[in-house]
Amino acid sequence: MAVKLKIKKGDKVRIITGDDKGKEGEVLKVIPSKRQVIVAGCKVVKKAIKPSEKHPEGGFIQKEMPIDISNVAKVEG
Repeated sequence: MAVKLKIKKGDKVRIITGDDKGKEGEVLKVIPSKRQVIVAGCKVVKKAIKPSEKHPEGGFIQKEMPIDISNVAKVEG
């Protein structure tokens, strides 16, 4: 059964709980099966990567992680 969510890609949202409480950002991706969203600039982690063609040096990259949809609120405007 399909899940209907009120937040879509491109919407501006505010984080209402967690370490990034109060931050605002744009929704980059919605994952309806897990009821999660990825917000630009929020819940950023450092991820270790091995050397590859895309990243020849390897090392660390910063990446946004998913946030539960109940922890964000849509901002009007």
